[in-house]
Amino acid sequence: MRSTSQGTIFDGKDTMIQLIHVSKQYDQRSALSDVSLEIGKGEFVLLMGPSGAGKSTLLRMLIGAERPDGGQIFVHQKSVTTLRPSDIPYLRRKVGTVFQDFRLLPKKSVFDNVSLPLLVQGVSSADIRRKVTEALRAVGVEHKRDQLPAGLSTGEQQRVCIARAIVNGPVVLLADEPTGNLDPVLTSEIIELFKLINARGTTVVVATHDPLVMAQVNRRVLTLSQGRLLPEQRGLA
Repeated sequence: MRSTSQGTIFDGKDTMIQLIHVSKQYDQRSALSDVSLEIGKGEFVLLMGPSGAGKSTLLRMLIGAERPDGGQIFVHQKSVTTLRPSDIPYLRRKVGTVFQDFRLLPKKSVFDNVSLPLLVQGVSSADIRRKVTEALRAVGVEHKRDQLPAGLSTGEQQRVCIARAIVNGPVVLLADEPTGNLDPVLTSEIIELFKLINARGTTVVVATHDPLVMAQVNRRVLTLSQGRLLPEQRGLA
């Protein structure tokens, strides 16, 4: 790995995420325009930019939910752009995702919500109990395991979402505006949680337009503006 005036450059074995001249259009509007970037293993990167800048589109491409109109995308040294639809679930076992709107099932307990990715994979009941308990403990809501989402605070709901995203032990964690519904105190708590997850070796990418997040994270900042990647900067912490 080395730094240049163009940004950070990684050796192939150190690269976790790579975009090469990626473009995407929706109804003649350019969502991403010739975006190239690399994110190394174990990095914590902020993806900044206003609403409509292309952040969500980029993250959706990393999990195969969107296909680029041009360019190539690699995650964990696997080509996402050439994956068959049947292979996408295997990619998503390696990539955890956290969203602003939580997406918790209202009639399922905290434990059951977090266990869903494991149930889909056919993991044994004993391993599910172990892995879900570990994930809930890691985010500080193990004592809420039997509650329904409606009985949780906003911050607790987001912690459950993070537990669900890490229960598989992903190599990458993607978070799309994860603090958008949170006040400054809860925002700080969630960012500290992401830092802990990153410290354990997981590559973390947080997409946000919240300057409070940038102020708390002294890491690489990738900024999108109208679908284009701007020169790199760092967080302010």
